[in-house]
Amino acid sequence: MKHRLFLTLSTFLLLFCLSANAIAQRTITGKVIDDNKDPLIGASVLVKGTANGTVTDFNGEFQLNVAAGQHTLVVSYTGYETKEVKLKSNENRVEVELKVSSAQLDEVVVTGYQVPLVQQDNTIQGATITSEEIKNLPTRNINALNATTAGLATSKKERKRAKVRGSRSNATDYYVDGIRVSSQPIPKDTQDKEDLSNESYDNIRENSFKNVQAEPVSTFSIDVDGASYANLRRYINHGSIPPSDAIRIEEMINYFDYDYSGPMNGDPFEVITEYSDCPWNKDHKLLHIGLQGMEISNDNLPSSNLVFLIDVSGSMGAANKLPLLKASFKLLVNQLRPQDRVSIVVYAGAAGMVLPPTSGSNKNAIMEALDKLQSGGSTAGGAGIQLAYKTARDNFMEGGNNRVILATDGDFNVGVSGDGELVRMIEKERESGVFLTVLGFGMGNYKDSKMQKLANKGNGNHAYIDQLQEAKKVLVEEFGGTVFTIAKDVKLQLEFNPAQVKGYRLIGYENRLLNREDFDDDTKDAGELGAGHTVTALYEIIPNGVESSFLAGNSDLKYQEVQPKSATNQKDLMTLKLRYKPKNGKKSKLITHVVDANAISLKKASDNFRWSAAVAAFGLVLRDSEYKQEATFKTASDLAKAAKGKDTNGYRQEMIDLIQKAKSLKDAITAEK
Repeated sequence: MKHRLFLTLSTFLLLFCLSANAIAQRTITGKVIDDNKDPLIGASVLVKGTANGTVTDFNGEFQLNVAAGQHTLVVSYTGYETKEVKLKSNENRVEVELKVSSAQLDEVVVTGYQVPLVQQDNTIQGATITSEEIKNLPTRNINALNATTAGLATSKKERKRAKVRGSRSNATDYYVDGIRVSSQPIPKDTQDKEDLSNESYDNIRENSFKNVQAEPVSTFSIDVDGASYANLRRYINHGSIPPSDAIRIEEMINYFDYDYSGPMNGDPFEVITEYSDCPWNKDHKLLHIGLQGMEISNDNLPSSNLVFLIDVSGSMGAANKLPLLKASFKLLVNQLRPQDRVSIVVYAGAAGMVLPPTSGSNKNAIMEALDKLQSGGSTAGGAGIQLAYKTARDNFMEGGNNRVILATDGDFNVGVSGDGELVRMIEKERESGVFLTVLGFGMGNYKDSKMQKLANKGNGNHAYIDQLQEAKKVLVEEFGGTVFTIAKDVKLQLEFNPAQVKGYRLIGYENRLLNREDFDDDTKDAGELGAGHTVTALYEIIPNGVESSFLAGNSDLKYQEVQPKSATNQKDLMTLKLRYKPKNGKKSKLITHVVDANAISLKKASDNFRWSAAVAAFGLVLRDSEYKQEATFKTASDLAKAAKGKDTNGYRQEMIDLIQKAKSLKDAITAEK
């Protein structure tokens, strides 16, 4: 009897405690907006006096469980005044409007730096700062100098006061180990207008048509990057036609998702081909090749060891650089799980770690470390890369996802900074099993050429972040594909059948071409494919029997076999071979795919085919390619409108709008001549 009574009382007490706990907590939802009623994405929402917090999503919305007795939320966002919101006892939803902070954003003390910033002999960037020079600095500069000398940051109150006071001074710039502690106000004209002439792009020499009798084999590495498209969008939206070398058509095509079927045979991807009419030359054909990477839900991704390598040099001070960078990384942080780890390394005149490896469950600590970063100084990118890779190696997760995510405008100018030196460093570091993602920011001094080389040689991918929506696409919607590799060193080799094909041209991929013998050489580096990513490539085909000026001068060879080896392959268009290595493998695997020469009409072609053709046509016209033939902006627009499909996120409609903007810009340029 006593035993039963004890069990009854225990059950009652347990239920009471559970009920009391449920009553003690409530869920608060809300939205954070600016004074224009626009949502603030990645704003921090914290229960005052606790580590309990979250960040707002792409719509500015948040959800937070609040315990009994916790009645105040602290809402903050870079560049805005922090606001405290007192919750009413019966209030479950709030809307918080933040006002733009009056503090200037050109203050450049990097807070939270954990490496010595001044040597004992007071050496600064090759010169010595004397006691007299320190004495003559404005008060706020002495505060900043003392703080950095001690390896500490000034208080938030001091920094805010210093920013306002410093914005009115005409002090000379001073640097302490690359960290600027004094700055003149930025002239208004340089704030409002960027000089695009200082941007750097590698020369693109477009692929020409190849005569199948002379060169029947085409070999190239895959490319999943979409940086070129986002960059040219930035140009067009700012009222300029991008330079032709900034237009990489393969990256334009691969910016978009395609509705390919997934892999079924145990391979990490599926190969899809389609053969139809060429929209810009009625006598030519177009071959569409697609790869679909295996989908892996974020919950099932291996644990991640991520090192954020962030450029905080003086060139990153613009609003579309470091502030956008921090907001972008907050979106990524929100995707992290408890088993994931994040470290943050920064570099300016020197490199240092501002956040040791931290669990993805401690998002507030990661957000706070990001919020503290401000820009100033020169750019020792090489030192930053070395420290980031060392951090990744020291915390290496066997079987996990080990990756450095470099965010910069690419303007390295201290220490190891030349393209050749940096590429050799990256090639050496990739042997450790650490992969690389390169995120480009800003305009005016954007070094696209450098970032392309680093991504290509570092087992990596490259994206350009021109707006927060692009950050959402790359770091949220394509999270698995951006940070988790399912196959590396992926190469394609096509052998065309001279019975069907007279000539061919690979559209784009100029910086991804490989020699024929590289295909079977497992020591040759090639592109990586991320979870869920698609890869698309187009070949323009000159069918056998069609005369073409593009093949003029390619006369028949005297000693080469002109006819196919046997009559059994007369109907083959070509044979596609694909090699790849598993993520952690060293030996490649081979997939072979034969394509027949039966072409379907353009009207019957899939949306995948017609959309990729529309993007290619847009690129050909935009760069005024010698191979554009009959392609026009109207060709691209008409094709795109007919093949837009679902377009859930509106990216395809955005390109249709860009085509019209580009046409208007080109028309205006023509009218001025």
